[in-house]
Amino acid sequence: MSHASDLISEDILAYLGQHERKEMLRFLTCGNVDDGKSTLIGRLLHDSKMIYEDHLEAITRDSKKVGTTGDDIDLALLVDGLQAEREQGITIDVAYRYFSTAKRKFIIADTPGHEQYTRNMATGASTCDLAIILVDARYGVQTQTRRHSFIASLLGIKHIVVAINKMDLNGFDEKVFESIKADYLKFAEGIAFKPTTMAFVPMSALKGDNVVNKSERSPWYTGQSLMEILETVEIASDRNFTDLRFPVQYVNRPNLNFRGFAGTLASGVVHKGDEVVVLPSGKSSRVKSIVTFEGELEHAGPGQAVTLTMEDEIDISRGDLLVHADNLPQVTDGFDAMLVWMAEEPMLPGKKYDIKRATTYVPGSITSIVNRVDVNTLEEGPASALQLNEIGRVKISLDAAIALDGYASNRTTGSFIVIDRLTNGTVAAGMIVAQPVAHGSSTHHGKLAHVATEERAQRFGQQPATVLFSGLSGAGKSTLAYAVERKLFDMGRAVFVLDGQNLRHDLNKGLPQDRAGRTENWRRAAHVARQFNEAGLLTLAAFVAPSAEGREQARELIGKERLLTVYVQASPTVCAERDPQGLYAAAGDNIPGESFPYDVPLDADLVIDTQSVSLEEGVKQVLGLLRERSAI
Repeated sequence: MSHASDLISEDILAYLGQHERKEMLRFLTCGNVDDGKSTLIGRLLHDSKMIYEDHLEAITRDSKKVGTTGDDIDLALLVDGLQAEREQGITIDVAYRYFSTAKRKFIIADTPGHEQYTRNMATGASTCDLAIILVDARYGVQTQTRRHSFIASLLGIKHIVVAINKMDLNGFDEKVFESIKADYLKFAEGIAFKPTTMAFVPMSALKGDNVVNKSERSPWYTGQSLMEILETVEIASDRNFTDLRFPVQYVNRPNLNFRGFAGTLASGVVHKGDEVVVLPSGKSSRVKSIVTFEGELEHAGPGQAVTLTMEDEIDISRGDLLVHADNLPQVTDGFDAMLVWMAEEPMLPGKKYDIKRATTYVPGSITSIVNRVDVNTLEEGPASALQLNEIGRVKISLDAAIALDGYASNRTTGSFIVIDRLTNGTVAAGMIVAQPVAHGSSTHHGKLAHVATEERAQRFGQQPATVLFSGLSGAGKSTLAYAVERKLFDMGRAVFVLDGQNLRHDLNKGLPQDRAGRTENWRRAAHVARQFNEAGLLTLAAFVAPSAEGREQARELIGKERLLTVYVQASPTVCAERDPQGLYAAAGDNIPGESFPYDVPLDADLVIDTQSVSLEEGVKQVLGLLRERSAI
């Protein structure tokens, strides 16, 4: 709804022109559940006379059915429109409302407070200039308050209003207000959150104190009301007028005599005659004209949608970026970013996605997770995957180089979304936070640098290791190894099984099955396992490996810290009953433990008796060993 004005009845065109020229402020409300976010928006609209009469009557009727404010009108129903929201008295999805006053136009995003809707809050905050963070005066700064403040910081919101709500329940006690203010400032300092504006307002959204009008119940508060802050906060300086960034959205070719390149200026100012460079190609030309629907302009600034024509016929396509020749961003195929994961399916490093940055689509992958941020404690820790609503710092690798900036300097060229190539659904939103790295260009003594073991470990989110499953034939070595492989693979790990019986069909073909042949079978496989470990893989080796000396030699070859031994135990009677290879039925001379000695691993890292332990429990014990040794 637009602000009421006498000019409407006098000159509607003049009014519309005046309304169009008003500055737009986008803001959101966030905070803990039941802090009063939706009620605050309803109060803003109500007290500023921004609600139609029929809408107010409908809300009044609904308040008697599903309202939570007793005999008062439940203003939260203005934005909580979903049936589930009204039934539970909570906000689930992001709700947008539009209104204006004599001074400004506003877009409000009401975001949910529940932890499981963190992605919704991040979505709502991504385009906002200001965040209103509500705090219940009865409880002070809560976990969700910190979580939403961290996300607001992450998304570069420069103006923060901490609305300490429900002060009427504490009699507008100034000490309560100052205590909460001190707690929040201490928290903000801890996460290095330094917005351009940070204001604290004591209020009652339900009763309207200090929302639109100053309240007589808080004479000690000398600051502005919330509406006054929203109408006067300086946001013009937030725009980047220095760095010209013009993502080409569309090549406009209406006839043979005109070729223009349409888009919206993300930042900077472009003038006629400016020399510009097309990235990533590097071709240059000068701006011939700046065309709009109303006519040509001499210059254009941030947020304006224009069509540029060039003096030279150079190749410019959708997805290219036009910049000033003396102010070039970095062009790279790899960078670090903070990622908010928004999909039910977890993010797994190495999977191919489409990366959309402004108007550019480039295939790429998330090569590794540097760390995951615990949004409850704000601590950073290692991770092999990101689950729904989790946030982490990741490394992105693209199939082609693009021009980009850090998110702190440019929201448009410094942000991106991740798209699942199968479903075409958006699965993550990212903010570029580190200087780009030119992947594949590092050199060492004139040659391309080798991929380090640490790099592989970081990409796969694991430390390479070999698990030797040793035991008699029929004890269950291969069964256990393949079951562990399936579990690790489903967890997103890079893992492979080396099965002694399978290797006899190719690499170790012709080896006898006596003690010496089985020892050699494992010795050769140990070399393969070591190479797999160098590649960053977890290797699961299922071999009889009857000789203690042979196992020790393999330990020296693979590395003492990398080789783990699991003794898979079962009695000869049970092994003979199982007889997976038919050795016992053949009654030959190749039965381990009968035809020749089998040296029981006395120093095994784990012993699993398959007669008494289920397969599921055995898998659990092996995974526990890998976690204990920090392999996963």
